Amino acid sequence: MVGMTTSNRPWLRPAVEYGPLIIFFIAYVKYGLMAATGALMAASVVAIAASYILERRVPVVTVATAVIVMIFGGLTLYFDDERFIKLKPTIVQGLFAVVLIGGLIFDKPLLKPLLSGAWQLTDQDWRTLTLRFGIFFAVMAVINEIVWRTQSTDFWVNYKLFGAIGLTLAFTASQARLILRSQSDTGKK
Repeated sequence: MVGMTTSNRPWLRPAVEYGPLIIFFIAYVKYGLMAATGALMAASVVAIAASYILERRVPVVTVATAVIVMIFGGLTLYFDDERFIKLKPTIVQGLFAVVLIGGLIFDKPLLKPLLSGAWQLTDQDWRTLTLRFGIFFAVMAVINEIVWRTQSTDFWVNYKLFGAIGLTLAFTASQARLILRSQSDTGKK
């Protein structure tokens, strides 16, 4: 997700963020959900290790996501119950929403320390962007709940890879106007 700088390795951030999900999808297609869950857990550990070895740091968001993957993936495998891995996106996205919106309650737009190296925004625009992302993550948590509870596992896996990523990219792109306007405003000061 956000918060990783990879000046010499622009491929690392997407590999760490999306690599485990792609491995999950491939393992699901070939071997089913339980094997895919194990593959996701292993890939998450490899992604953290690669990030640390290559950058000497691991973003907090990546670690938090991996911890939740380990917990819910472990529960999925231990109880042989796919509901746990299907809950994982709801928990991650819900946690992001609570943290972002909660930070605003204390006048802390938490996207600013994560992304200020990439974007120079006004304080008000950091608050606006943080609120928008907080709401977006809350909506994504609700969508995941609806999808996994009402659709087949095949549909949910496809939604998780294609739908959720597509919605995230579309939402992020929809924020370009705010970001560009704010960068223009901060450049004039």
